[in-house]
Amino acid sequence: MKAVTINTLNDIKHAGEKFAVLTAYDSAFARQVELAGIEALLIGDSLGNVVLGYDSTVPVSMDDMVHHTAAVTRGNSKSLLIADLPFMAYATPEQTLSNSARLMQAGAQMVKLEGGEWLCPSVRMLADRGIPVCGHLGLTPQSFNKLGGYRVQGRDEAGAEQIVLDARRLQDAGADLLVLECVPTQLATRITKALTIPVIGIGAGPNTDAQVLVLYDMLGISPRVPKFTHNFLAETGDIQGALMAYAEAVRSGTFPRPEHSFK
Repeated sequence: MKAVTINTLNDIKHAGEKFAVLTAYDSAFARQVELAGIEALLIGDSLGNVVLGYDSTVPVSMDDMVHHTAAVTRGNSKSLLIADLPFMAYATPEQTLSNSARLMQAGAQMVKLEGGEWLCPSVRMLADRGIPVCGHLGLTPQSFNKLGGYRVQGRDEAGAEQIVLDARRLQDAGADLLVLECVPTQLATRITKALTIPVIGIGAGPNTDAQVLVLYDMLGISPRVPKFTHNFLAETGDIQGALMAYAEAVRSGTFPRPEHSFK
């Protein structure tokens, strides 16, 4: 696999093909995921749940994210690296810029932020300064207290239209990628077709341009496994085989299946 860039992912979308994304939190797994040909690695604040043992992503700090981003960077040379900005690390455009610079200096090639239209000034500021941005809409885990828990978003007409509007505005502000989490398949399909940037789904059905899963979920070793994941390790019996099976299932469109999606 050649080194993956934003242009690589755009080319995949415009060719009508799909790409795979997985989380990674350390050097050893980053190396294995890269060897499996996974196009992008997400250093997710999900490390709070699966690595640090927190009940949510809220306690994850910037120092945590910088530490794990640097570790993943040391194990990777080809996959595109996307790093999460953690809870309250991007409340203002100035704070967003400062903390994004820390992640980029640790080795990230793109930063990810959760939220809609209110983030557009920050996204525009980052884009203008050469920092690529991945948006995140639908279920935004950092806001689970406000959302009333980990619930599917966009099931009602007003909620769906707001997500569509937010997606367009994030793209117009300069976002390069968009994650849609736990939204109905029909809504995710609509947004994927409407945007020119690649859309990555997680619990968003099979019609997005890519899929992302938490590494520990798809290996079946997370304490709580969500509906939208699948245990690829149980199928293959070895980690490298599981990673490769996941990538192939995403690219062929055999994952996610209907049971992994929401109506």
